[in-house]
Amino acid sequence: MRTHKTPQASGFTGHHERPLHGHALLGRGKIAEILLWRDKKLSAAIVGGFSFIWFLFEVVEYNLVPLLCHILIAIMLILFVWYNAAGLITWNIPEIYYFEIPESTFAYLYNKLNWFLMKFYDISTGKDLTLFFLTISGLWIISAIGNLFNTLNLIYLLFVCMMSLPAMYERYEEEVNYLAFRGNQDVRRLFRTLDSKFLNKIPRGPVKPKYK
Repeated sequence: MRTHKTPQASGFTGHHERPLHGHALLGRGKIAEILLWRDKKLSAAIVGGFSFIWFLFEVVEYNLVPLLCHILIAIMLILFVWYNAAGLITWNIPEIYYFEIPESTFAYLYNKLNWFLMKFYDISTGKDLTLFFLTISGLWIISAIGNLFNTLNLIYLLFVCMMSLPAMYERYEEEVNYLAFRGNQDVRRLFRTLDSKFLNKIPRGPVKPKYK
């Protein structure tokens, strides 16, 4: 009888132990729809808007303060015409709640900032030396890349990656998972070697018990 070799037998299941599906990472809200290009019109509008802002700053060399002032002037003129023409034309008068920022937005940012600070503190204490040195290496690599670009170009590059990589991953998920699996195995093997030869020899401070 002919036997078929299953993916599990080769050590790769086609997915990570924790699958990196787009919805699993990004959720199912509006952000996921934008980053995965479910709403193509909105995603294209956002990319076009950020590209236009980058063009104004980098190519036209527009300064930030004049640009903000001109944008506010334009908004004020639009609101002025809208509000005063609403009585003459069948338009709805603009309401203030159109411009209010939901409180949930600040709560979300507040929680994310606190999570980042706690994570940064835990990594910096050196409880996990592998993660500590991996984070240091990652920050050093990012700083080296940042030296090759000015701040605006770097932000725009990160934005383009954020808008393109999730959609590309969803399209080529199996290939990316396979490469990530192989890379993860190589990195684990490397850090096991470093841990056994160097990291275990570094003295650590006493671990204080946590009290509730």
